[in-house]
Amino acid sequence: MQARHTSLLQNAYQLFKMGSDIRLIRRELAMARVANTPASLDLGSAEAIALQGLAFLAEEPARFLRFLALTGLEPGEVRARAGTAPLSLAVLAHLAEDESLLLVFAASRAVPPQSIGLAISLLEAECA
Repeated sequence: MQARHTSLLQNAYQLFKMGSDIRLIRRELAMARVANTPASLDLGSAEAIALQGLAFLAEEPARFLRFLALTGLEPGEVRARAGTAPLSLAVLAHLAEDESLLLVFAASRAVPPQSIGLAISLLEAECA
């Protein structure tokens, strides 16, 4: 369990600081293809989903503190970087790493869970 926690922390930190984790993107894109999610998601929609994800995390202190712990970010950094592609990517990757969290988020915001993979892909291209 400790190794998984360390791995999650490293992935989230690297995702925010250095770009995306290509394995995560490929996995999410594969999930989207299997579910036949339409590829009509645009960058604006991806950013909106990420902002909804950030709001979702911030609604519950335990969720937000876990996100902060795994990414190594401070609350002030999150506020300052809200809406940027790297933070948006980190938020969506964090949600995608935990299927139950992703499903709760998707249900609470009426967002198809498969759209997260497409949003990650769009944001990753924006960060490149």
